Amino acid sequence: MKIVFMGTPEFSVPCLERLVLDGEEVVGVFTQPDKPKGRGYALSFSPVKEFAVKHNIPVFQPKSMRDGEALKIIKSLAPDLSIVVAYGKILPAEILTAPKYNSINIHASLLPAYRGAAPIQRAVLNGEKKSGVTSMIMDEGIDTGDMLLKSEIEIGENMTSGELHDKLSLLGAEVLSQTVSKLKAGELNPIKQDDALSSYAPMLTKELCPIDFTRPAREVHNKIRGLSPWPVATAVFNGKKVKIHSSVINDKLCADAGVVAKADNVITVGCGDNKCIDILELQLEGKKRMSAADFLLGHKIEKGAYFE
Repeated sequence: MKIVFMGTPEFSVPCLERLVLDGEEVVGVFTQPDKPKGRGYALSFSPVKEFAVKHNIPVFQPKSMRDGEALKIIKSLAPDLSIVVAYGKILPAEILTAPKYNSINIHASLLPAYRGAAPIQRAVLNGEKKSGVTSMIMDEGIDTGDMLLKSEIEIGENMTSGELHDKLSLLGAEVLSQTVSKLKAGELNPIKQDDALSSYAPMLTKELCPIDFTRPAREVHNKIRGLSPWPVATAVFNGKKVKIHSSVINDKLCADAGVVAKADNVITVGCGDNKCIDILELQLEGKKRMSAADFLLGHKIEKGAYFE
C-alpha cells in the first residue's frame, strides 16, 4: 500500500518505523519545517525527518497546507492512504480526502476523551487510571472523526507524562499496524464518537507550573508527574524558584500546607488535606536537576521550613 506519512516529534517515529518494517511503501513524509536550535541557532531536523532521511524516504516540509502546493505534492505521489501522527498542522478537507482511502490519525487517548493537543499530560494531571491509543478516520474537527481501533494501558500511580508518552508511542505503532492490516482486508468498522462523552485536552503552558500546596496531596502529586518532563511543576523556597521533577504520596506523615515535615533523603511537604508528598527530585533555578538526598547535602532544610 502506498502511504504518505505526516508527523513531527519523537512520538511519531515508532509509527513510521513500523510502516517500514511492515513492508508498506511510504512514498513521502511530511513534517514541520526545520527549526533553529541551541546557542548557534543551527537548523535542526525533526525526529521524523531524521528517520526519513536515514531510510531514503522523500521529505516535504511545506510552511502551509492551504496554498495548494501541498495538495499538488500529495496528488503527484498518488498515495492509497495518508497516516497522520502528531504532525502539528491542521489539515484542510482536500488534503484529508486526497488519498484513495482518505486519512487516518493515531491519537494518544481513548477517544472521545481528551481530544486536543495534550491528551497524555492532561490524563496524568487529572489522575486518570488508564489511557490508550485510538486510530480514527480524520475529518476537519479536532479529533472528532469516526473511531477504528483502540488499545488501552494502565497509568501507574507514580507514572509521569514522559513515561506514559513513551509507552503510548510504542502502543500507537501497534495500533497503526493493525489498522492498516484490517483496512487492506476490508475488516474495519468505523464507529462514530459520542460527543456527549468528549473532553478537551488543551496545550500546556508555563502558567500551570506553580504548585498550590493548599490542594490535596493527590492533586499536588498529579501536577508534579503530569508536568514532567515539561514544563515542570514549580515552588518557591527561601525566596528562590525550585522545579519539582518527581514525588510520591506520603500518607504516614501530616503537616500543614507547604510545611516541611521531614528532610532526610527526601523532602516531605504538607498539603491541604493534611497529607504529605515526598519530593524525590528537584532543581534550583539555574542549577542542575538532582535527587532530594543530594540536594540536602548542600542545603540544610529544617523541619518546619516552608515551600510556597
